[in-house]
Amino acid sequence: MKILVATEKPFAPVAVDGIRQVIEEGGHELVLLERGTHDDLVAAVSDVAGLIVRSDKVDKEVFDAAPQLKVVVRAGAGYDNIDLAEATAHGVCVMNTPGQNANAVAELVMGMLVTLIRNRYNGTSGTELLGKSLGIHAYGAVGRNVARIAKGFGMKVSALDPFVADDVMIADGIKPVHSVEELYSQNQYVSLHIPANDQTRRSVTRALIESMPKKGVLINAARKEVIDEEGLAQALASREDLRYVADVKPDNFAELEEKFGERVLFTPKKMGAQTAEANINAGLAAAHQVVAHLLDGWNKFQVNR
Repeated sequence: MKILVATEKPFAPVAVDGIRQVIEEGGHELVLLERGTHDDLVAAVSDVAGLIVRSDKVDKEVFDAAPQLKVVVRAGAGYDNIDLAEATAHGVCVMNTPGQNANAVAELVMGMLVTLIRNRYNGTSGTELLGKSLGIHAYGAVGRNVARIAKGFGMKVSALDPFVADDVMIADGIKPVHSVEELYSQNQYVSLHIPANDQTRRSVTRALIESMPKKGVLINAARKEVIDEEGLAQALASREDLRYVADVKPDNFAELEEKFGERVLFTPKKMGAQTAEANINAGLAAAHQVVAHLLDGWNKFQVNR
């Protein structure tokens, strides 16, 4: 069977080599589409049984064009680029690769935070992290890695996640909190790791941001959609001590940069998973998952039902 790897942002060559080996050892044929358009993707799926993507959009048009498709794997944690309802309607299993990019994202979170609080290394006096409080909004794979690194800086770490038991956090040396209001109001720094879905879109409001302690910093390495961007701008305007750093440029980033200057910091594109290690890890995991599903229906990380 054919397995298509379609990546507008290509995997590193060493990752492609590993993916090819996994797919061919599983008895399948690799088809590679790099830097293609959405139309190219639609044209390429007509005879494939498996599909591996990164940020490429997999929508109704793709599913309609892929009558033999059985499984799609998103090489990464987020999967909002895939239409899950259409996948389910077409009988296609969708999986992600949780944890493979987690350390890369977590290291970027701390790097962005240090860059901001050290005033972008412009020669002026900045701030240290030792003894400061960090709240983690969602204690999944990325959140746990952020906590691990933050504890190495000597920070006081708490986390909010209704899907993780308190005793798990306590065993990790993390203080559990049980409301967003408590998380934001009690932590000078808050790191966002929630997915973008119907419950979370625009859920980080002006009120939450303004409730942060003096010199608060909100860090977003999740999705831009979880932020109420108008509310963010209003919070930054009303509190001159607040700052915002993101690996996902908001739609109003130009306005924010013009109004708030060095109080905001954005990467030029989503950089969380952009390390050689994460690139290889996610690609190989995706390949193994596609092959396992085609072999016997393995679906441990299925995100649609």
